[in-house]
Amino acid sequence: MKKKEKEKDIEKNEELTTEEAIREESKEGKTSEKEAQDTETNETNCSEEKENLHQKIQEMNEKYLRIFSEFDNYRKRTIKEKNELISYASSQLIIELLPVLDDFERAFKTIEKTEANAAFIEGIELIYNKFWKVMERQGLKPIEAIGSNFDTDFHEAITKIQVDDELKGKVYDEVQKGYMLSDKIIRFSKVVVGE
Repeated sequence: MKKKEKEKDIEKNEELTTEEAIREESKEGKTSEKEAQDTETNETNCSEEKENLHQKIQEMNEKYLRIFSEFDNYRKRTIKEKNELISYASSQLIIELLPVLDDFERAFKTIEKTEANAAFIEGIELIYNKFWKVMERQGLKPIEAIGSNFDTDFHEAITKIQVDDELKGKVYDEVQKGYMLSDKIIRFSKVVVGE
């Protein structure tokens, strides 16, 4: 009897173990279904996060490119302004010295009419040539006027005079010489225009 009771106990234990195993398997099935759903949800969340991160990266790249191009434009503008400042730094002084050039030219016209000492004339020419070379090194150039077509970008008409057909619309005479500093006009030529 004891054997039979032991066998019954073993069978009960096996049945309980089997029932427990079945219950655990069903729990595991439910758990694996939950895990599958969680995995799908996590994958969806991961793909959304990837898209969000990808958009943020694109936005940051665009911001970077804009900032870089703005800085590059700023750098170019400051270089250009610096070069202009350097090239036109002496313009005010040169403008103030233009009347001295005019006086030299008037002196040469007067000397031609009088009989002055040759050494005196040569001395004035040397001073004028030195002065003119200094001005040229600074970028000063005269505007050619006489015989050229009248151009309001370079010439200022003082008066008009009746001339032959071939000189109509052209500069007949120059009252005051015009000058350019580098490529900028610092004084217009004052001219008489043929009509």
